[in-house]
Amino acid sequence: MTADKATIARQFIEIIPHAKALGMKVSAIEDGVAEIVMPYDDCLIGDPKTGVIHGGAVSTLMDTCSGAAVMSHPDSPAGTATINLRIDYMRAATPGQAITAHAECYHITRNVAFIRAKAFDEDRENPVATAAGAFTVEGK
Repeated sequence: MTADKATIARQFIEIIPHAKALGMKVSAIEDGVAEIVMPYDDCLIGDPKTGVIHGGAVSTLMDTCSGAAVMSHPDSPAGTATINLRIDYMRAATPGQAITAHAECYHITRNVAFIRAKAFDEDRENPVATAAGAFTVEGK
């Protein structure tokens, strides 16, 4: 992937207002693989008793990271949109820890890109959630 494509994908993700509001930062992006970190923040708590981050914030992180992976794929010509995204929650994220999503765009057709993703806290052996989905491929 060219540096220009990586820069464009990174800048696009980082200017999305919702991603900015959640504190997301692209930590890696190249050739159909992306990683985005979302820091722990009290305003993202879904259960005040436990301090666990709301599942909707995890979903947004995984969706955003997956879109970044599609945009950075060498065969993806432009922007993308989510067609479907199945997320399986494996366990609650550990309160106080950042969540990192890692997504891979593993196949692209003329109109559809397919992804796999995982979200982790500091325990990289046991994912918080896994995802599989399909995204549009524009302009191919």
